[in-house]
Amino acid sequence: MMPAFRAPVADLPPLRGRVQRNAVLAPVTWFRVGGLAEVLVRPADAADLAAFLAALAPELPVHVLGACSNLIIRDGGLPGITVRLARGFSAVVAEADGVVVGAAALDVTVSEHAAEAGLAGLEFLCGIPGTIGGAVAMNAGAYGSEIAAVLDWAEVVTRSGALVRLSAAELAFAYRHARLPHGAVVVRARLRARAGAPVAIAARMAEIRAAREASQPVRARTGGSTFRNPPDQKAWELIDAAGCRGLVRGGAVVSDKHCNFLINTGGATAADLEGLGEEVRRRVHAATGVALEWEIRRLGRLLPLPLRAGVGMTDASGTGRAG
Repeated sequence: MMPAFRAPVADLPPLRGRVQRNAVLAPVTWFRVGGLAEVLVRPADAADLAAFLAALAPELPVHVLGACSNLIIRDGGLPGITVRLARGFSAVVAEADGVVVGAAALDVTVSEHAAEAGLAGLEFLCGIPGTIGGAVAMNAGAYGSEIAAVLDWAEVVTRSGALVRLSAAELAFAYRHARLPHGAVVVRARLRARAGAPVAIAARMAEIRAAREASQPVRARTGGSTFRNPPDQKAWELIDAAGCRGLVRGGAVVSDKHCNFLINTGGATAADLEGLGEEVRRRVHAATGVALEWEIRRLGRLLPLPLRAGVGMTDASGTGRAG
């Protein structure tokens, strides 16, 4: 059992949504690991979130969770306030040349709504796990497009409680990055699209789904691409060249199917996964001189590593390696 926060945050501002203390987070993450949230809040809507943040003590840390698809929550949990956007942020409204979507809407759901409305250009979203809020925050992309190519504007609630609309230019998108105000929470966005033939849209989405199924361990406890692609290089090729395919640490393993994916085989801790990722980074740097950058976010408190068998590294052949 993960240790609870013994002196949880007191005197919270009022919230129309839900508040939960020492909330269990592991079951909602794709890796199925991680500690507790000291305080988990689910605001009812953007106005509720804005009022809550405006009245919140500024020294309290605030973490924002979406679908938890590209995230490792560390075993010591998340101190302070954790915000998870839910039903009040999931609307998808189709317009003549785009969609207006809540930040909690799943990327795949947005692509499906657009397809039903005969809107093309958002098919790539069906191949990206996560929510629109996270997609905006990291300029998510795959299969030939990215958020920067389709976003008109995003609305954010700042740490001071202001609701601000930002253009794509103001977000200054870069590779897997958007320039959001510090502590801001994405709550809504408008994505451009164009009229298209429903049959062609459906065919492209089927092609993307088939490609993802064939090349990625989509049915495993994973978190998507672990590391960003360095300029003009592929992270998976560097990982493979460094001999890391199948590398094991505790209950975590580097996927044999796509070695830029880490997998929880069932008994991994967050420390296993993060430690395995760091070992991959070390080996790639030693072999190639390239310093891989994490694409998966890692949040929360570290716990001391357990003194147990299996904490070291094992390669695919079962040969032990110092970890």
